Amino acid sequence: MAADNRPLSPHLQVYRPQITSVLSISHRISGVFMAAGLCVLVYWLTALAGGPGAYADAVGLLGSWPVQILLFAWVVAFFYHFLNGIRHLIWDTGHGFEIEQVNRSGKFVLIAAAVLAVLFWFGVRMGGGA
Repeated sequence: MAADNRPLSPHLQVYRPQITSVLSISHRISGVFMAAGLCVLVYWLTALAGGPGAYADAVGLLGSWPVQILLFAWVVAFFYHFLNGIRHLIWDTGHGFEIEQVNRSGKFVLIAAAVLAVLFWFGVRMGGGA
């Protein structure tokens, strides 16, 4: 028999992305992104323990606009990963598997993560936190 050039398993070349697949992939990516953000947190804590000069340097770096964009992205990733994790816990109880429920809960996670991230970000900026 002649060898086929077909993929062994249907993948992105065959199926168009759906909200379920996009959210599943995004959940994994947000977890990796948050792990990378942990390095920034460790840097900040190390600078805090290193004294006023080290802390001032860290604040200067972390206050720059490119890093601020990354920090906001980490806040979004946190809330998304957190809320999607709760969604998965609900699924573990055997609820929410109907396609309409899956789509609705997925949209809710996206909207709620964005709203919570903005509220948190501006709440911290307005003096609600450090």
